[in-house]
Amino acid sequence: MSLEAQGLCKRFGPLLAVDHVSFSVADGGSLGLVGESGSGKTTIARIVAGLERADGGSVRVDGTDRGVHVRGRAARLARARQVQMVFQDPYLSLDPRLTTVETLTEVIALHDGGTRVARRERVDELLDQVGLGDREAAALPRQLSGGQRQRVAIARALAARPRLLILDEAVAALDVSIQAQILNLLADIRTQTGIGYLFVSHDLAVVRYVTDHVAVMYRGRVVERGQTAAVLAAPRHPYTQLLLASVPRPGWDPTAVAQARRALQANNASEEPS
Repeated sequence: MSLEAQGLCKRFGPLLAVDHVSFSVADGGSLGLVGESGSGKTTIARIVAGLERADGGSVRVDGTDRGVHVRGRAARLARARQVQMVFQDPYLSLDPRLTTVETLTEVIALHDGGTRVARRERVDELLDQVGLGDREAAALPRQLSGGQRQRVAIARALAARPRLLILDEAVAALDVSIQAQILNLLADIRTQTGIGYLFVSHDLAVVRYVTDHVAVMYRGRVVERGQTAAVLAAPRHPYTQLLLASVPRPGWDPTAVAQARRALQANNASEEPS
């Protein structure tokens, strides 16, 4: 399944949140949308997922325009199966009254139907896929850790058998060690299933692990794009350089952040109309 976004625009009152943004994700590919809060990346993710309507531009999945209204339950379910989304805080997105098994069974019944035995077999398959056991299967969201809840959220999204998974800051709220576990899990799932990812993050270091390509967003626009490894190795835009300089690491020098910020300010000043 291929995704193609062309010329996306979105306003919230006087604010132009997304300014003519275009990108694509090939079948089984993985694209990172990276930027700080307010850059427009989450708005784009919500447009692709169908949770927001663009003011301009188009989103096409396998050539079909997702902006066109569809009628009927079957058509809506078919569209939902194309793209699913995993949010930053699974505690808010999971039903607090349902156990993990009940959460997954609800989605499977909606999209697959099948017998009770077949649905349970599918639940077990998903639990195994995301690394959850019997205890987690019977637990309510409040009885799970943050990492376990995010695994449930990923399993719930996969239950619809989507071809593209949108992950909106899906590891941002987790401890670093748990982040690594979830990123490894996502890499394994992509290898096993061939699913595509649109991975939204403020952290360039995180997208290194799960994306092939990256688009860096600043003030509603894509300011740099390319293969993830190449962009991380030699960022060209001052904003990308600032994002990388801001990541603490061995030998990290805070003065590099100040230098990168000054370069960005100078670049912004040069782009202002005279």
